[in-house]
Amino acid sequence: MSLAALHNASRLPPYLFTTDHRQRVLTQLRSKATGLEKYIYLNGLKDREPNLFYEILIGNLLEIVPILYTPTVGDACSNYSHIWRRPEGLYVTIENKGHIKEVLRSWPAAQASRIAVVTDGSRILGLGDLGANGLPISIGKLDLYIAGAGIKPTTTLPICLDLGTNTQKFHEDPLYLGIRRKRPDTEEMDEFMHEFMEAMREVFPQLLVQFEDFSTDNAFRYLDLFRNQYRCFNDDIQGTGSVVLSGFLNAARLSAAAAGTPLTEQRILFFGAGSAGIGVAKQLLSFFTLQGLSVEEARDRIWTVDSKGLITADRKGLQEHKKFFARTDYQGPPLTKLEDVIKYVKPTALLGLSTVRNAFSEEIVRLMASLNARPIIFPLSNPVSLCEVDFEDALKWTNGSVIFASGSPYKVTEFNGKRYEPGQGNNMYIFPGIGLGTILSKANHVTDSMVEQAAIALASSLTAEEHAAGLVYPRLVRIRDISAQIALAVIRAAQKDNVDENSLFRNLSDDALLEYIRAKQWQPTTSHLPRL
Repeated sequence: MSLAALHNASRLPPYLFTTDHRQRVLTQLRSKATGLEKYIYLNGLKDREPNLFYEILIGNLLEIVPILYTPTVGDACSNYSHIWRRPEGLYVTIENKGHIKEVLRSWPAAQASRIAVVTDGSRILGLGDLGANGLPISIGKLDLYIAGAGIKPTTTLPICLDLGTNTQKFHEDPLYLGIRRKRPDTEEMDEFMHEFMEAMREVFPQLLVQFEDFSTDNAFRYLDLFRNQYRCFNDDIQGTGSVVLSGFLNAARLSAAAAGTPLTEQRILFFGAGSAGIGVAKQLLSFFTLQGLSVEEARDRIWTVDSKGLITADRKGLQEHKKFFARTDYQGPPLTKLEDVIKYVKPTALLGLSTVRNAFSEEIVRLMASLNARPIIFPLSNPVSLCEVDFEDALKWTNGSVIFASGSPYKVTEFNGKRYEPGQGNNMYIFPGIGLGTILSKANHVTDSMVEQAAIALASSLTAEEHAAGLVYPRLVRIRDISAQIALAVIRAAQKDNVDENSLFRNLSDDALLEYIRAKQWQPTTSHLPRL
């Protein structure tokens, strides 16, 4: 043995090779007292041993996803300036205006990059304007692309657009990492965003951009401006809409079967009319058009409620994005209470995207149960601390009849001697497959049909056992297989819309293409030993 080899060997404990370092890592992780401590530990592991980190993540999704994603990522963002350890992504600041291309070219893997998650930190989960602290959202989403779809880690690019923040406490925090200024006005931000997107296309010609956690008005604005010019989509609007459409397809079948009514008689009430709420509502138009109704007929079956009550077209100062679903058929006094709106609408489904904790009170839930044999209640606000109703309460107040899906994870619950498994309308089901399909097909932009077909593929992915258990979403442990099926549907939709630039897939059968997709999914390889 050489002197160097002897030196390295002497640094290892003598029986290290007889133990499993993966189990050691999990033991260390589980010893941490709080979610934030676990996040910091995993962050360090990814830096030291990235392959081991991803192997642990893929093998323990149900345990680790809630740490890297909702709900713990909210704590990580809120505290990011205080827990920062090392550079993890790319910051593009308002001060870079006029030189954004040069900043982007500083990223070491420019030509290899295929997927970027971009946030401006202005509306992180339900936590508000966190400014430069929003970067962990982009990092966490990309970890889920890697774990959930098999995107290669070296092709991912987390970006935070630091445009300032209107949250005064960050201006006063000596450890705050970002620029201490108010956010720009619309004209200045538009100039920045146009330069940024054009620079992204030039520097990263094969890149897909996922917009994440922009403020409501800007989320719609930049999606509308860029969706037909660039390869991009907005996860809060399109991803959330697609995953909820998928769960609703399965939930409506259960609800309609219990009521003995056709699917077209579903009546959907949204509590919350921000970018996520209206984005989901627009996506659920597809539920009705898939049943043969026109867009106008579909719109008539959807009602929206915000903090002021039922949204009607005659309300003064109504925001632009709320006008599409504003009712013109209600002539009475303003309905300001959710309970009164439910009594008027008599919905079969109540969806929450309000970030108002416990907004679905016992009276509200019992009212829904009195109107429906199996009420659909989807409290979709993240994190759990902002969820409209907890799973255990929804079960109790409906005597177990509720069809439930939340945005954040809840545990399996026993009620009256029966085991109930909650659904989770988690965007992780959808965006990895949309991204994988878009990247592989080289689609020049993401069409509405690609998003809709992703939802249908997810809804169709349940196994016979999952159907028998009354689930509305498949179990997350199958996410890689699910993402492959979604990617197949996305590729076929891109071909049908003639936006695919990879024409080779057109000659493959579905079985052959699915096999190819699975073969392209990256897998971590480790020695299960710590690096020296």
